[in-house]
Amino acid sequence: MKILVIRLSSIGDIVLTTPAIRCLKQQMPGIELHFLTKQKFRAVTIANPYIDKFHYFGKDFSQTIKAIREEQFDYIIDLHKNLRTLRLYLETDTKTKWYSYRKLSLQKFLLTKFGINAMPGIHISQRSLNTLKPLGIKDDGKGLDYFIPAEEYIKKDDLPMSHRMGYIAVVIGASYYTKKLPVEKLKQLCGNIQHPIILVGGKEDIPEGDAIATVDPVKVYNACGKFSLNESADIVRQAKLIVSHDTGFQYIACAFQKKVLAVWGGTSPKLDVEPYYGSAMQPRYTNYIVPGLKCQPCSNYGTKTCPKKHFKCMQLQDMDAMTREVMKDCGL
Repeated sequence: MKILVIRLSSIGDIVLTTPAIRCLKQQMPGIELHFLTKQKFRAVTIANPYIDKFHYFGKDFSQTIKAIREEQFDYIIDLHKNLRTLRLYLETDTKTKWYSYRKLSLQKFLLTKFGINAMPGIHISQRSLNTLKPLGIKDDGKGLDYFIPAEEYIKKDDLPMSHRMGYIAVVIGASYYTKKLPVEKLKQLCGNIQHPIILVGGKEDIPEGDAIATVDPVKVYNACGKFSLNESADIVRQAKLIVSHDTGFQYIACAFQKKVLAVWGGTSPKLDVEPYYGSAMQPRYTNYIVPGLKCQPCSNYGTKTCPKKHFKCMQLQDMDAMTREVMKDCGL
């Protein structure tokens, strides 16, 4: 039996599908499990032992459709549900059985545009698992997975001497402006924490990382842009604790059962996307949300500017409370 799981983007959303992938592979012995995503997200699942074959696409989705058609899948599990996957559905063999997860687009629209919360309160990872119920798949409660290729584990020598005995990881990047703390707030946090800190992010975050590190260039190491995605994931894996915006690294940290301080701006846990550890595991996170803001969440994924122009959801974050929790959890 051949099964294809589809999640086209992004890093965090792909990580959030991993319980469904694991449960499928373990609870349906003998299946050949394939996974379809964008080429640029190859690193996220390349080492996942539950996936037998990968399908990636770039600009030419027609070639992808042809390749998928030739595979003659018994089942296709659509955990993305957009126009591309609809096109794939319309152009694949009618003998292939499709299951799609509940995307809840209307409920998200009502919440972000009118403040009407009609969300079911079921985490997106759980909704992905629920999609598999017709196949007899049950939640094993083990939470998220993330697998790092052996060649991308970082060595102690890759980090400054000052950070080799332990550090806190602060993820400073995010896909949109309204999901990110302002640099001054991050400088305040890093200045207050009396412990080595590693800033995690991509090449686009280097300038902000350099600015934040000026509070103490010895204590704060700017790793942004210096490591691959999987190497950065290993930095998160080895951290004592993670402070993160609503990004993929928040969920990668959960996969490693790390304590997460999740900082929320334009998005919100009300969208059923907060840190997820699995029903059989002990949750280890704190959500930092400015209370009483009627405008939050303002979007599903974040925006380039604050629609209200005040950006209170990040400007009013309590950095002192965040600092106290970091210090307490690290025994400092």
